[in-house]
Amino acid sequence: MLGTGNAFAKLYFNTNALIYTEQHTILLDCGNTALLSMHKLGKSVNDIDAVLISHIHADHIGGLEELAFQMKFIYKRKPLLFIPETLVIPLWESSLKGGLLQDEGASLDEYFEVRPIVPGISNELLPGFTVEPIQTDHIPNKISYSFFINGTFFYSADLKFNPELLHALVERGCQTIFHDCQLRPPGIVHTTLDELSSLPEHIQERVWLMHYEDIKPNYEDKAGIMRFVEQHVRYTL
Repeated sequence: MLGTGNAFAKLYFNTNALIYTEQHTILLDCGNTALLSMHKLGKSVNDIDAVLISHIHADHIGGLEELAFQMKFIYKRKPLLFIPETLVIPLWESSLKGGLLQDEGASLDEYFEVRPIVPGISNELLPGFTVEPIQTDHIPNKISYSFFINGTFFYSADLKFNPELLHALVERGCQTIFHDCQLRPPGIVHTTLDELSSLPEHIQERVWLMHYEDIKPNYEDKAGIMRFVEQHVRYTL
């Protein structure tokens, strides 16, 4: 985990992650602090083979401009960019075009090998890495996805509480849930700790909490059987 904090956290980096398969390293979201966190871990941008993006908020895509420039001008290569197909145009037009546009007519393809992925179905993105993007509610009028990975691991981006989805995923074989968690209510655009604590025990025991505020130390004894994801820790799934 490159970070486990929310968009406003100062003690924790943005909730972004590196995923390792036998052959590849995938950056799951690239927020404002992603590359600084990698630097502190002694990891280079050049270690990244692919990027997977969940939605267009700065704590999830704010580091993409630097990543793109480093790859193009320092490492002379284009990483793979896996992105739900509905986000391809908004990512460029609404977020990256202002900083990355150098030549008229340029697009994401100048910096990345863009691989749009289809939501709602399992997509084998790389050997040993299968992802089903699931559209989840977050901000009104903003498309956001969470990811069901390899049929056993659910990684939420930012979403409102959706117990029906969590029940359905567990019925499908989900063993581990990394879930965003707003520690204090109300959870207007995020799921709260109180809401997750209302889940049945067989689901709570699968839940790891991330995307939390700087007050996390005050809540470590309030999560019950749920656990906190810690930044700069590698988890085996």
